[in-house]
Amino acid sequence: MPDDILTVYAGAQPDKLAVIDDKGDGDVVQRTYAELEAAVNRLANALRSLGAEPGQKVVWCGPNSLPVIEVLNATRKVGGVAVALNYRLTPEEARYVIEHSDAEIGYVDAEHAHLFSGLVGTLPRLRHVIVFGGAGPAPDGMLRCEELTAAASDQPPDVDADAAAAAATMIYTSGTSGKPKGAVRRGTDPAAFAGLINLLGYRPDDIYLTSGPLYHSGPGMVLAFALLFGQTIVVQRKFDAEDWLRLLDKYSATSTFSAPALMRMVCALPDDVKARYDRSSMRIMLANAAPWSFALKQQYVADFPPESLWEIYGSTELGVDCVLEPKDQMRKPGSCGKPAPGVEVVLFDEDGSEVTGTGPEHTGELYVRSAAVFNDYYKQQDSYEASSRGDFHTVGDIAYRDDEGYLYICDRKSDMIISGGMNIYPAEIEAALEQHPAIYDIAVFGIPSEDWGELVHATVVLAPGASLSPDEIKDFGKQHLASYKVPRSIDYVDELPRTGSGKILKRQLRAPYWAGRTAQVS
Repeated sequence: MPDDILTVYAGAQPDKLAVIDDKGDGDVVQRTYAELEAAVNRLANALRSLGAEPGQKVVWCGPNSLPVIEVLNATRKVGGVAVALNYRLTPEEARYVIEHSDAEIGYVDAEHAHLFSGLVGTLPRLRHVIVFGGAGPAPDGMLRCEELTAAASDQPPDVDADAAAAAATMIYTSGTSGKPKGAVRRGTDPAAFAGLINLLGYRPDDIYLTSGPLYHSGPGMVLAFALLFGQTIVVQRKFDAEDWLRLLDKYSATSTFSAPALMRMVCALPDDVKARYDRSSMRIMLANAAPWSFALKQQYVADFPPESLWEIYGSTELGVDCVLEPKDQMRKPGSCGKPAPGVEVVLFDEDGSEVTGTGPEHTGELYVRSAAVFNDYYKQQDSYEASSRGDFHTVGDIAYRDDEGYLYICDRKSDMIISGGMNIYPAEIEAALEQHPAIYDIAVFGIPSEDWGELVHATVVLAPGASLSPDEIKDFGKQHLASYKVPRSIDYVDELPRTGSGKILKRQLRAPYWAGRTAQVS
C-alpha cells in the first residue's frame, strides 16, 4: 500500500507547520507535519484498538480544531468513512444521523458531548464514543481521547491494501422529503481536481485560513487541497469577523472559502477596525455556499485584493461545477461562471431535451458529469437514481447560459433555503411544526435577507378555533429543530394555494417577497 499523503509530507518537510490553532490571548497550539503525523497515527491506532476496520463509519462532531483535523486524517488512514455531524443539531436530529449512518465510533468535542449522551447501548451499531477537549473525566459511557492515544503507537496503523480504497467521507444533506441524506464520496483520485487546482493556482506555500465549519463540504474540500499541497492550515474555532482579520494579518493567510454572510460581517466592520489589519496577503477567496450579491462583491474588492475573488458553484453531491474568475466578477453580475475544468454541464428541459439556446428564456435543469461527483446516497439508492440521467447528475437547480457560455442559476427546482451558508429544507421544518395540534396546514419557504441571503418564513393555517402566536410557534420549533431552521417570520392565511394535484404553490407565496429580485443558489 503506498504511503499516506500525510506520511509523505512528515518525511519530506517534518519541521514545516501543518496546523495552527490560535484562539487569541496567547492560547496557540501548533503542530509540525512530523508532530501531526505522530498524533494522527496514535489516534488511528486507538481507533483500530476499538475495532475500527476499513469501510466502518466514524462520526465526528465539533467546531474547527486540531483534533478535528486529526480525526479526518486518522479515519482515512484506517480506511474508515468519516461522517460529519453538524454540532448545531438538536439531540433528536443528531440521533437520526448517527443511527442512519450506522456509525460504530463517535468522536466528539467535549462541548457537544451531550449530543451523544445515552446513545451507546441504545443504537444497534454505536459501540464507542470518544470525547476530546474539555477538562475532567469523560461523561458516563464515553472514553477520554487523551487516555486512549497516550497508550497508542505513533507509527502508521497496520492496515491491509484495501484500506485506501475503502476510505470515504459522508456528509448529510437534507432532501426534498425533509429527511437528511448521507452523500458518500469514496477515495476520489486527486487527479479529478487537478484542473480546478491548477486554475485556482494553489501553491505549497499557501496558508489556508478556515472560514466557517469544516463539517461543510466547501471548507472541508479546501482543507483537503491544503493537505494535498502540504500547506499550513490556520483554524478558527468559531467565526468572529475581527478575529478572522487578526488571524489573516498575523499569519499572512493566502486562501479561504467563505459563505457570503461571513464576509459581509467582515466588510461591514468600521473602516478604522479594518485598517488595523493587513489584508493584502489574500490570494484565493472562494465565494460559495450561497450567492454573493454584486454589492457584497463590490465591498469585498474594495477591502481585499480584487484578483483574489473567485466564485464557485457546486454542491455537496456534485463538487465544484462552475467557476467565475476574478476578471469576470464585475462584468458578469449574477453569473456562476463557466464549467470547471473536467466538468461537463448540460441543461435539460422538462421534456428531457437538451437546452441549446441562450438567454433567460432558455432555461433547463442543470446536470453535470465529472470524476468528482458523489458515489451514492447512503441507504437511499432510489434518491441517487432519481438525481441521475445516465452519467449526469443534478441537485435540481434551474439555469441558463448567456451568449458567451456563462451560466446563471435562476431558480430552484426544489424549495431549498440557503441562509448564512446553511442548506435548509422546508419539508423537514413543516413536518416538525405540523406536530403542534393548533397547526392545521403550513408552508415554509425562504424570503430575502441582505445579511443572510435568505430567512426562513412560515405561512400557517390554524386549526378551526385555535389560537397560536408567532412566538409560540417559534418556541415549539426550538424544541424539535436546530435554531437556524426555526422560522424567523410567520404569517397566517385561511387556506394555502395549491395545484389541482394538491401541491402547495410556494412560488405564489414567495412572489411578493422576491418581487424585483432573482432567487439564486450555489
